[in-house]
Parts: sequence; structure tokens; C-alpha cells
Amino acid sequence: MSMPGRPGTGHRHQTDGPDHRAPSDCPVCGEHLVVTRLGCESCGTELAGIFAPCEFCALSAAELDMLRVFLAARGNLREVEKHLGVSYPTARARFTEVLQKMGLAESDEPKPAAGPPGQGPSREQILAEVASGALTPAEAASLLAG
Repeated sequence: MSMPGRPGTGHRHQTDGPDHRAPSDCPVCGEHLVVTRLGCESCGTELAGIFAPCEFCALSAAELDMLRVFLAARGNLREVEKHLGVSYPTARARFTEVLQKMGLAESDEPKPAAGPPGQGPSREQILAEVASGALTPAEAASLLAG
């Protein structure tokens, strides 16, 4: 019986994807792993060396889904918000996490400093956004505490 994906026994369709995702960090020391071997499932040819990493391979399935939704929405975070069923700040935070993981954004996004009244959203504005669904209760609690 031939097994799909084994050398010389047939081809695996590109859309099927791998059975397992390759780890991006070493399980022993935690350092980043590099790709050093590539192989052809059809003929068994192997190439060895140090290859450029795939910046998308380290993303989780949820992060890849977020990126697909963002691209399909042509970069419109309001559309991402609607598709994922989350508030705008949550959609923005998730997208920022993806950018950070890919090394495209700083890990510490500056937060607005607490200043005199009128510079940030008021308690009433925050509660109104929770009531409208624009903010989650956890996000509101964070804003009110900060």
C-alpha cells in the first residue's frame, strides 16, 4: 500500500499542507532554529545548507487566520473586526501581535499617558463603547484602571 507524501509513492497536493508544523525554536535551549535540509517527496532528492527562514512559518494557525482575514479585507481593520466578531481594539491588538511576531513592529507600543481630564476617553465614553460592543469588558477595565 503506498503512502501519500512518501518518496516515489505519489504527490501530496500543495493545498493539503504538512501533517505537522516545524518548530521555530529549539526545544533544548530555546534559540531560533534554522532550516538546514530540504527534501523532495516525489523523488527523494535532498538539499543541505542553511536556508532563509520563512517569516510566516512561526505564526500560529490563529495568527495566520488573522493575517488572511486582514489581507482579504484589504487592510481594513473595521472589516477584520466584523469578520472575527471582536471589538476594534481587540482586532488591532491581535494584528499588532502578528506584526510583532514577524518583527515588523516594536514589542512595546506606546500607551497614552494618563493626563488631565479630557485627554483620554472619559469613563462614560468607555462604558458607552462597552454597551455598543466596540470594547470588551476586559478592555474597558484595562482602560479604566490605567
